[in-house]
Amino acid sequence: MINYRHDGFDGDFDHPREFVRALITGASGFIGGHLAEGLCRRGYDVFCLVRKTSLVSHLRHLPVRFVIGDLRDASSLRAAVRGMDYVFHLAGVITSLDRQEYEAVNVQGTRKLVHAILGEAIGLKRFVFVSSISAAGPSPEGRALSEADEPRPISEYGRSKLAAERIVLEAGSKLPVAVVRPPNVLGPWQRELQESVRLIRRRIVPVVGNGRPQTSLADVADVVEALALCAENPRALGEIYFITDGKAYAWREIVAAAIRELGLRPPFLKVPFAVQYAASSIEEGTARRQRRAPRLTREQVLAVRKYYWIYDGTKIRRELGFKPVWDMPGSIRRTVQWMLRQEGRVSGETGST
Repeated sequence: MINYRHDGFDGDFDHPREFVRALITGASGFIGGHLAEGLCRRGYDVFCLVRKTSLVSHLRHLPVRFVIGDLRDASSLRAAVRGMDYVFHLAGVITSLDRQEYEAVNVQGTRKLVHAILGEAIGLKRFVFVSSISAAGPSPEGRALSEADEPRPISEYGRSKLAAERIVLEAGSKLPVAVVRPPNVLGPWQRELQESVRLIRRRIVPVVGNGRPQTSLADVADVVEALALCAENPRALGEIYFITDGKAYAWREIVAAAIRELGLRPPFLKVPFAVQYAASSIEEGTARRQRRAPRLTREQVLAVRKYYWIYDGTKIRRELGFKPVWDMPGSIRRTVQWMLRQEGRVSGETGST
């Protein structure tokens, strides 16, 4: 176990609550990193399960402790969960060309983590599993799915997350569990959004979606608040919750919001669906040769073009009092401003050397 504190840490966090320890799997990821910061600010003593190869530079300003482990390694999980009060499980494979990897990590890794908790974290207050809307599957046009609807995932990722959900919920008779299904999440550090903004700044605009509202969204700060509520509120026990900002958006609205925030005017080079699909096919081939996860897949391009991903988030508002703060334009604004600040900081550091 490594106690890692950045030299620039300014102490702008509550003192850890006595004996309240929280483990985050997947803390090196987008939502996990924001959750680590959010829990620190709420006064939790935060432990981050990371692999030896995980990039953790964005966590260096936080008073967190790192635990080296892997979802494939049961012994490392037993050591990681020992003595924890809360476990937030976010780690998993999102994109892979190897179907067996989804099973090994998302399904069997979750099973190993649950077994580790049952054996080592006897006094656990809550196990919060962060699933995905992919586990529920796409929504019918014109209707938002609720938690009561039968899940119909269409991707290997979605099927693996649904299988993991069932493992968690089946353990609910022995563990205090809650399951959360975030939608497409916006905010600083979100890789796909950053890549889209960089393209738009070069006046390259992908033509995405069909022009109609096709997706629910949530800001990462609101997702963090929802996860904390699911950990702390007794009503969340054994429940599944969608998280949304309460609206449905067209993909092209998101692009337009980024263009407005950047202050750009036409002309733009518009990239049609056929070109995006061809590019994703090329990226898959390159990823296979390089033995890495693809940055874009044909399945992802089709999901945006063909399906609707709209969900009803009223249950978590009604039962846990969740109130989203951010809407899509606000999320885009703060993400773009964060990117510009980061670029200015890097530029300033480069110029001073």
